[in-house]
Amino acid sequence: MTRMHRLVIDDKQAGRRLDKVLSELFPDFSRTLLTHNIRQGRACGPDGATLKPAHILRAGEEVLFAPEPISLSDEIKPQAIPLTVAYEDEQLLVIDKPPGMVAHPAAGNRDGTLVNALLAYAPDLRELPRAGLIHRLDKGTSGLLLAAKTQGAYRTLTERMQAREIHREYWCLVCGVVVSGGCVDAPLGRHPKHRTKIAVVEGGRRAVTHYRVAERLERHTVLRVILETGRTHQIRVHMAHIRHPVFGDSAYGGRRRPLPGQDEAPIAAGRPALHAQRLTFQHPSSDGEVEAVSPLPEDLSALSDILRRGES
Repeated sequence: MTRMHRLVIDDKQAGRRLDKVLSELFPDFSRTLLTHNIRQGRACGPDGATLKPAHILRAGEEVLFAPEPISLSDEIKPQAIPLTVAYEDEQLLVIDKPPGMVAHPAAGNRDGTLVNALLAYAPDLRELPRAGLIHRLDKGTSGLLLAAKTQGAYRTLTERMQAREIHREYWCLVCGVVVSGGCVDAPLGRHPKHRTKIAVVEGGRRAVTHYRVAERLERHTVLRVILETGRTHQIRVHMAHIRHPVFGDSAYGGRRRPLPGQDEAPIAAGRPALHAQRLTFQHPSSDGEVEAVSPLPEDLSALSDILRRGES
């Protein structure tokens, strides 16, 4: 069922093209699909006059947008990949993603993804955007991901995610000793020189990361990180921005160094020491609260133990 969205343009959106603003507000739609929807007359003013993709928005302007519901391409095939389900009912499920698994098929990762696994686990998810996934985790990040199983739950949970009503807490090991907790409020966008990376950039999308010290080691710190917003690579970039990059994150400065006793147990090899540990949210069809907790994976637990012994 098509839903009408009523948008009121704010000062930050004013002066920009309609298609670019809609691409930020509707991240589940590709730019091509959004442009198609606009050209099909699905974006208009309150008087019913249709708008063009290049329409320049004004502050206070009202835009009505009714995009076609999107479902997954038939090219994305179900694959019987084992999943660890942390919570499930008729409306949603929470998956505990292992490190190394890509969330959604893309260039270079056409199969073996979480979406492929979800389509085998629950075939009806094909009718939902991204197989119902409400948010994503980087390939190297382990932990909890929320997915809806119905159109209604998807709509409600997506709106609550955008309203910052879904609580996401991460276990994070960073380089250096963090003196105290704090908040990083720094806008993020594409790196001006390295297009595959994200950076703190003027004019980027607002990104806010809260962190608290959970444990101090001699040369490292375990943080409890809570996301207020959910931008691509947000924790990794923000930690690097305050000069405490995530351990093992070679892309943003947290490159590993030789560790004492590293042959004694498996180590977090080739991935950032970052784990989505706790997910708390209101159930989409009741007043009840859902909380899912993921135990620290073996590689990160072993890494922590080795650092404690080696730095003591």
